[in-house]
Amino acid sequence: MTACATQPASTGTVWPAPQAAAISGADGYVAIPGAAVPPDSAHTYKAVFDATRGSASPTEILPALNMAGSELNAFAAAGVPLDKVKFVVVFHGAAIDGILEEGSYERRFGTSNPNLPVLAQMKKAGVQLLVCGQNLAFENIDPKSIASDVQVACDALIVLMTYQNDGYALLSF
Repeated sequence: MTACATQPASTGTVWPAPQAAAISGADGYVAIPGAAVPPDSAHTYKAVFDATRGSASPTEILPALNMAGSELNAFAAAGVPLDKVKFVVVFHGAAIDGILEEGSYERRFGTSNPNLPVLAQMKKAGVQLLVCGQNLAFENIDPKSIASDVQVACDALIVLMTYQNDGYALLSF
């Protein structure tokens, strides 16, 4: 048996419960005492999330929404004002399925869309939510079938280049 396959010895550490202070539908944040590079309330954080992957199941939220939401939870739990967090999420490819409005999602997957409450919370938190207009056009997807919290952009790659040129970190999910 290799060292990687063994179970680590219990240290007796009891971790605090994760906090979902900003986006309740996303993973929470566990504060790590004495951690290197903690969130800084004086810093402005800018990221553009490249959302291309669909959910593993139609009852789960999109990976990009979970990651953006969990980072918003991290900043909120650490006391970073959300006006210091500048996030953009651009959806294209398989991720578009997760941003369908309720009726379209139910017709396609037979269940309600778990992403809609998260999208609403993110928009309220100041996250810019965009979908690739080129993807919609080439897949013949009616823009009216997209959740109302998401705006149609001209092209996902132009969005990604624009925000990266403006100093936003690229995070892909």
